[in-house]
Amino acid sequence: MLARMLLEDLSWPEVRRLKPAGKVVLLPLGSFEQHGPHLPLTTDTDIVTAVARGVERKRVKKILCLPTLWPGHSPHHLFFPGTLSVSQMPYIQLVIELCRSMVSMGARKIFLLNGHGGNDVPLRATVRELKTEFPRVRVVVASYWTLANQGIRHACEVETSLMLHLHPGRVKMRLAKRDGPAPTARAQSVYWVNEFHEISKSGTVGDPTGATAQKGKRLLEKIIGDVTTFVDEFVKW
Repeated sequence: MLARMLLEDLSWPEVRRLKPAGKVVLLPLGSFEQHGPHLPLTTDTDIVTAVARGVERKRVKKILCLPTLWPGHSPHHLFFPGTLSVSQMPYIQLVIELCRSMVSMGARKIFLLNGHGGNDVPLRATVRELKTEFPRVRVVVASYWTLANQGIRHACEVETSLMLHLHPGRVKMRLAKRDGPAPTARAQSVYWVNEFHEISKSGTVGDPTGATAQKGKRLLEKIIGDVTTFVDEFVKW
């Protein structure tokens, strides 16, 4: 049975021997931000870490999994105490520097697995810069919910169910309540910027009250399966 391919568990000679050029180097990207009154500040980081580790377990021969980068780009949540955010340009530069380190150790395929919506715009810019600097290295970014074709809002039923499965003792369901605007087709066709407190008093968008640990278990299995399917495709690129 192969050992787990978690970078934090390896020594440098072990990294050299496993030849990162032949693996997908996976960097999960989270955030540290408010998730309503019922979920912990590490929700995005906890979920994307579980997805990444699940994919690594399924494809231990193909994956080298890095520790999750917990700081994210979350200025829209700063109204709510506890949120820690990195501004857009430093965030882009931070991810670029980490990718440079991956390339230095031999990586030729890098998968940035995103777990926070606010990271999306800076990560797209990051991939553009990395393509210019490393034209022969394939760097991709995707959010886990996109690969799983899973609609997700914020501190909603999906995230709450996942956290009830992963960390039930850290979820305060008695405080969960519906909040925020309902999505509309027209709103989804345009782009603008809101601070989060402008659309939700509680910090929640969606209805978490129907969340269960059983739903979370099924959701996590599906998400891991769909992300793993993408990894199987990516190794052939």
